[in-house]
Amino acid sequence: MLYLIVMGIDPGIAILGYGVLKVEGNKYGIIDSGAIITSSDLSMPKRLSLIYRDLTELLIRYKPDAFAVEELFFNKNTKTALTIGHARGVIILAASNLDVPIFEYTPLQVKQSIVGYGRADKNQMQQMVKVLLNLKEIPKPDDVADALAVAICHGSSSKFSNLFRV
Repeated sequence: MLYLIVMGIDPGIAILGYGVLKVEGNKYGIIDSGAIITSSDLSMPKRLSLIYRDLTELLIRYKPDAFAVEELFFNKNTKTALTIGHARGVIILAASNLDVPIFEYTPLQVKQSIVGYGRADKNQMQQMVKVLLNLKEIPKPDDVADALAVAICHGSSSKFSNLFRV
């Protein structure tokens, strides 16, 4: 059977959510999920270094065929956008250094893919992630559910059709 390993990422500096899925046709199996958490007591360079190190370890462990990252959308808080932007740079660097194909999706694309409606609320998204992955409960923290949603979005995208493993 053909399958694809997809790692989805919800970028963050305090909490970075990740989800690793095995995609077989329209079926999704969860391999792993969790969060990389950094303390606000640490300097920004140290936090970025920890994210890079931990994410690189996950990429080496799971060897994903595709790396799906949520794009940023901030319209008010510039400082938050810049901080998350630093984290995204490190995230993309980790995947790029290991030659993992990188795909980016807007929050609107993820919501349309998961719920079928681009303005879906967080609860609708989380409930659909739970259903699509046949989980007993919604993954926590929210960043983990969001990362799994990004991975599912990529799995249902036409962008991955030539990456299947045999």
